[in-house]
Amino acid sequence: MSPSHPIQRRSRREVLQAGAISLLGLGMNHLPALQAMGAPLPSAARPRAKSVIYIFLSGGLAQQESFDMKPEAPMEFRGEFKPIRTKTPGLHICEHLPRLAKISSKWSLVRSLTHGSSDHSQGHHIMLTGRSEMPLGFDPTRPKKTDHPSIAALANSLLPRHDNLPPAIVLPDKLIHRTGRTLAGQFGGMLGAQHDPWFLEMSPYHPEHYGAYPAYLFHHERGFEKEASLKFQAPHLSLPQGLSLDRVMDRVSLRDSLEQQSEDLTRLAGDESFDRYRTAAVSLLGNKQVHDAFSLDKVDPSLLDRYGRHSFGWSLLMARRLVESGVQMVQVNLGNNESWDTHQAAWRNLKHFLLPPMDQAVSALIEDMDASGLLEETLIVMGSEFGRTPKISSISKTALPGRDHWGHAQSVLLAGGGVKGGRVIGATDKVAGYPISDPQTPENLAATIYQALGLPQETIWKDFTGRPHTLYMGSPIAGLV
Repeated sequence: MSPSHPIQRRSRREVLQAGAISLLGLGMNHLPALQAMGAPLPSAARPRAKSVIYIFLSGGLAQQESFDMKPEAPMEFRGEFKPIRTKTPGLHICEHLPRLAKISSKWSLVRSLTHGSSDHSQGHHIMLTGRSEMPLGFDPTRPKKTDHPSIAALANSLLPRHDNLPPAIVLPDKLIHRTGRTLAGQFGGMLGAQHDPWFLEMSPYHPEHYGAYPAYLFHHERGFEKEASLKFQAPHLSLPQGLSLDRVMDRVSLRDSLEQQSEDLTRLAGDESFDRYRTAAVSLLGNKQVHDAFSLDKVDPSLLDRYGRHSFGWSLLMARRLVESGVQMVQVNLGNNESWDTHQAAWRNLKHFLLPPMDQAVSALIEDMDASGLLEETLIVMGSEFGRTPKISSISKTALPGRDHWGHAQSVLLAGGGVKGGRVIGATDKVAGYPISDPQTPENLAATIYQALGLPQETIWKDFTGRPHTLYMGSPIAGLV
C-alpha cells in the first residue's frame, strides 16, 4: 500500500468551485479560520460505519457518579448518588441518568480505560490524539507543531472528501482553559496546520461560566448563573446580496470558457497554500441539506424539545444533521472551561447542571439516530480527558466536597457503528480506582474510531517533514461488536 499523502488531485468541479470563490466575497461568519484538506483513502477497506461522533466532556467525568458506581464502598469513596437499574440486566448507572438507563440496550460501556496522567493539559492531549505518551517538547500552555495530531485532524487528512465537504468538524467551540489558554491536542500538530479540523465556533468563551447554557449555566462555587450575553450562534452561510447560486455558477462557467483564466484556476487549485476552506464554501452554499443543518430555526420544535433547548442539545442536534449531510467525523465538546472538573460542590453541580442536560441530549441523539437508521452506520463515543479520584476531598475548608483528577480509570460510552448494546468491557476495583480486568488504552479507543471509519490498520500518515508514522498505535477494543 502506498503512503497517504497530504496533497490530493483536484477535479474539474473543484477547479470550477475555486473560480467561483475568487468571484465571491463570501459572508461566512464563524468560519474565518477554518481549514480543510483531504486525501484519498489508502485502501478499499469497507468501513464498519460511515461516520463518528466523538462527544468530549472536558474537565473529567467522575466514573463513580455516572457509569461505574460503587454503592458498597465506604462513605469516603462512594459519594451521594444512588445507582438505578437499566434496561440491561445487571447493569446499574447513576440515578441522574434515567433516560440513558432506559435505552441501555442501544449502548455499551468501557469501564477500564486508563492512562498515566492526571493533568488537564496532558489528559486532553492524550484523549484527543489517542496517544498516551507526551510528544517531545510538549508545552501545557500552548499548542505546538510538534504535538501529536488529533484524531479529528487525522480523519480530516486521511478520509476522502465527499462533495467538497470537510471530513472532520469540531463544534461548538475550541477547548479553552478558564485562564484563556487554548488546550493542546486539538489540532494538526505534526501533520501541519493545514490539516486542522474545521472549528465551528458557535459558543462564546467566558472565563467564569460553565455548562449547558442558558438553562443549566452554572459556576462551580456559586451554582446557577444567568448571563444574557451567552448565546448559541449557529453558523450563517449566505451569498452576498444580489447573487444567486445560479448566477454564481454562470460566472464560473464563463470564467472556465476563457482558456488563460482556466489555466490560472487550475494552477491556483493545485497550490498547497490556497485557502482551502473557501474551496468548500460553494459546496456548502449549494447543498441545501448541509445549509439547513446549520439552521436551528428550521428544526421541528418537538425535536428541539427532545434534545434540549440548551447548548448541549443544540450541539448534538447539529452534529446529527451534519453526519446526515455527509460529514464523516464530528467532535462535540460538551462543556466549556472544563465544565466537568468537579473539585468542589460535585454532587450539587452534577445533579442540577451537568448530568441532566447530558442525559437528555445524548439519549435523544442515540434514539433519534436509531429511529432514522443512522445509528447503525454512525459510531458514537463519549469520554473525557480522565476520571476522578476514588477518595472524596475538598479544595478548602469552606468548599463543598468533590473529587480530584484521576487518569488511572474512566468510563467511556459507545453506541452505533456496529457496537452491540448492553455490554460492559472491563471492570475497576472496589473504589473505581484502577482496572482489574481488560484494561484499555487511549490508543485502543482511537483504533476503534479509525476502524469504524474504514481506515485500514496498515495506514500511515506523513508529518510536515515528510516522515511516515503509523496510524494505529493500538488495537480496536474487542467485545464491542
